[in-house]
Amino acid sequence: MRPSRHPHDDAPDTAAAFRRIARLPKGPEQDELRRQVVTAWLPMADRLAVQFRNRGESTEDLHQVAALGLVKAVHRYDPDRGTAFAGFAVPTVVGEIKRHFRDHMWGVHVPRRVQDLRNRVRRARNELAKGPDGSGPTVGEIAQHAGLTEEEVRTGLEAIDSYATLSLEAEPRRGDGQALLDSLGGPDGRLDVVVDRVAAEPRLRSLPRREQEILYLRFFRDMTQRQIAEVMGISQMHVSRLLSRCCARLREEITAEA
Repeated sequence: MRPSRHPHDDAPDTAAAFRRIARLPKGPEQDELRRQVVTAWLPMADRLAVQFRNRGESTEDLHQVAALGLVKAVHRYDPDRGTAFAGFAVPTVVGEIKRHFRDHMWGVHVPRRVQDLRNRVRRARNELAKGPDGSGPTVGEIAQHAGLTEEEVRTGLEAIDSYATLSLEAEPRRGDGQALLDSLGGPDGRLDVVVDRVAAEPRLRSLPRREQEILYLRFFRDMTQRQIAEVMGISQMHVSRLLSRCCARLREEITAEA
């Protein structure tokens, strides 16, 4: 197929080819003709892809997504509807590129409605002139310009910050040389103590008063067995037996419940 071209190189005349595709049965001949049509329209798809550069995606990937949109347009186009292929293909390719950004380029999952708010807020913020002090427009000014409520504008501004994420190895803007990973916490062994205390509390309350006091003096006042014996008026050996018996009982009850 050697299509004649319009003044623009990205708009080949493939009307006759599409009519042949529509008449041909499914098979290798139809597939080959579609491939030739796709090849003829690739410059147009590449031009559309370039319009989305500098948005966080590589140029090569943008061209691949645009080519995929073109393939879909060629397969779905019906010449009998009277619409020129360019009028059908351009929104199909652009829609495929936008869908790629929506589904694959966000750092977190964001609902479609919020993505639309982000785009409207970003566009309005860019269109509004900066103030005399160099500051950007206020939430109220953006809302009035974009025809949104201030709550919707705040949602859109939050979505702008959600579009891309930073690596944990990246240095924050404060410039102190510390990576984001350095600000994350680690396992805290004291949390296990909290769990143990919650589990032991009802059992401690069920102990006799004297045994509660002995455990309190030993583990909360950090007194020795001899000191406890003097306070309680009993022998050190008896204090030792009571401590061992209480701890064994508590351990057995907590373990049995777990």
